[in-house]
Amino acid sequence: MLILLPPSETKRSGGDAPFDAASLAFADALTEARGRIRRGLEELSRDEEAAARALKLGVKNRHELRRNLELEVSGGLPAMDRYTGVLYDHLDAASLDAEARAWLGDHAAVQSALFGVISARDRIPAYRLSAGSRLPGIGSSLKAVWRAAHAEVDWREAGFVLDLRSKDYAELAPVPGDAGVTLHVAQRGADGAVRALNHFNKAAKGDLVRRLALARPDSIDGPGSLADWGRAAGLELSWSASEERLTLLTELGAPKAAAPA
Repeated sequence: MLILLPPSETKRSGGDAPFDAASLAFADALTEARGRIRRGLEELSRDEEAAARALKLGVKNRHELRRNLELEVSGGLPAMDRYTGVLYDHLDAASLDAEARAWLGDHAAVQSALFGVISARDRIPAYRLSAGSRLPGIGSSLKAVWRAAHAEVDWREAGFVLDLRSKDYAELAPVPGDAGVTLHVAQRGADGAVRALNHFNKAAKGDLVRRLALARPDSIDGPGSLADWGRAAGLELSWSASEERLTLLTELGAPKAAAPA
């Protein structure tokens, strides 16, 4: 099982080890594209005004451009710890025990705009680049470069892919329909109606991944068995084979999953 997570615009600074691009997961398929995009980003970031426009930076966050010029020296953190924001706050990987973090490293990956798909354990520097950024100098669009590179990834090796990425990031590396499924998050209101969630679906996704890391299931091989596990764990997780739709019903403000006593 492989869980595909979106990244976050916000990232922790610093790091406890040098960044080593050669150590990133999926190196055979993605190394060339990673170098190409990185060089383009560094070149762009040397022109503050052009970079601010291309990366959609305002006055308050323009200082983030420095991160793109310090990739080698700013230090690396595991991707599960580097990203912040709603999903990662609810995942709260730093509070997980060693076994749960190891499970995340084996079963979770992040779709980075700069590095492509990386393992949750891969150590990466802080940077500023998103799926919708314009990156001149790479000979094509960011989306086109990454789609071509990820076409070399054999998603079926994971056994089953649970896709939690947002639309923009999923388009960078489409997963074949027979290799994985996208999770849909919804809420049941007081009137009994089920409505799709937008911003708050990130919290539900982070909580789901946290629950999986704590439980460390080893028998999930498809959406049906994932739904079975979810129901046994007290989640309203359902799979419709006829609609090919995996749905998680959630409650806003639900407490974060705690480690078992």
